[in-house]
Amino acid sequence: MNTISNQLDTENKKVSAYLDEIYRSVVKRDPNEPEFHQAVAVFLQSILPLLEKEPHYMDLGILEQIVEPERVISFRVTWVDDNGKTQVNRGYRVQFNSAIGPFKGGIRFDPSVNLSIVKFLGFEQTFKNSLTGQPIGGAKGGADFDPKGKSDNEIMRFCQSYMTELARYIGPDIDVPAGDLGVGAKEIGYMFGQYKRIRGAYEAGVITGKAPVYGGSLGRTEATGYGTIYFLKEMLRDIGHNISGSSVVVSGSGNVSIYAMEKASQLGAKVVACSDTSGYIYNKNGIVVEVLKRIKQVDKGRVSDYLEFDPDTTFHENCKGIWSVPCDVALPCATQNELDEEDAIELVKNGVIAVAEGANMPCTLKATNVFLENGVTFGPAKATNAGGVAVSQLEMAQNSMRLKWTFEEVDERLQDIMMNIYENCVDATEQFDSATNLIQGANIAGFKKVADAMIAQGVI
Repeated sequence: MNTISNQLDTENKKVSAYLDEIYRSVVKRDPNEPEFHQAVAVFLQSILPLLEKEPHYMDLGILEQIVEPERVISFRVTWVDDNGKTQVNRGYRVQFNSAIGPFKGGIRFDPSVNLSIVKFLGFEQTFKNSLTGQPIGGAKGGADFDPKGKSDNEIMRFCQSYMTELARYIGPDIDVPAGDLGVGAKEIGYMFGQYKRIRGAYEAGVITGKAPVYGGSLGRTEATGYGTIYFLKEMLRDIGHNISGSSVVVSGSGNVSIYAMEKASQLGAKVVACSDTSGYIYNKNGIVVEVLKRIKQVDKGRVSDYLEFDPDTTFHENCKGIWSVPCDVALPCATQNELDEEDAIELVKNGVIAVAEGANMPCTLKATNVFLENGVTFGPAKATNAGGVAVSQLEMAQNSMRLKWTFEEVDERLQDIMMNIYENCVDATEQFDSATNLIQGANIAGFKKVADAMIAQGVI
């Protein structure tokens, strides 16, 4: 027994040293990309037990390849504002991995967009797409353009300029973009229209998130939020807890947040707090989601406007303070690294039992460690928010077959996909006696499919 133990310790040190070297090489090659470094670090930590068991992934250099994108595209986007002044932004598309299918991932328009963020999103997208079980690779794109405060004509001109450059790198069997933060059906429409003009062909499958009237899938708008709740439902069931009757706190008030709140409410949960950049609202008796949905999506208002409907609700200006609200379930659905170690400690102190990431990497590494160390069931973003890309692929399938499924058909398929993702994560963790660590399960399950496809295709 002592001999076996010593051998295992030696093997563990060998794998750890190898992973440390991979991480150091990533940081050395691109030293100013902290978000990408963070995503790589979490991933490498998670797959250590797999590499101990299956060292051929190291022998074949799969890790060295998988942390480097296949292609990074950066370009200038020039457009003219309503005052006739020429504006310049920087656009990106990172085509990270195409081992299991054409590149697939959203486009983000936000002032914070830079290469580090686009690379971290593309890296995560690779394994997220793998987890869906569908034949799509990983990519991400965007620009440091802020659509807020812009007229529709300004947004249209920017989108047309962005697509004019991007069009040469995408196609239904090459790379299929979609929406993300700052890119909704309007922006998708402008980009698709420009692509169609450039190519002179109606290739509906070149982009997803389209309006249903010209090839979009019903249920796509709701998919990420709904999918997060379907995954959460499975998480809670396995720890003997029901989503019905649970108190829920949700950060953000965009599509992911709104539809996560909507589905949680439909399943009997009580949403007690939500936020936007101005602050957060709290009502211990629950927020009426349909009212909030109208305020945000129709009236284009702020969460504080909800107080006009229910004066018993309180508004607090510091949006980060939302994590001080006692709850059973926390759903960070706003942006990356919004929930830190201090927030996690506060949530644990107040009795949180489950956290599911609706946004991409919204919890810092230290925050996730707090949750795991305190027995909080934790759903990582690449698994919990995969519903959006899953329905995007269903949109691609409908476009290819020239069919349109009903909302109910799409939603049924979404539920099946999210349940399969959860089961695959759990199965992967159980192989390594860590059934409560879904971060590890998601990364191992997602990695194995991509890595095995890379091996099968040879060094390319």
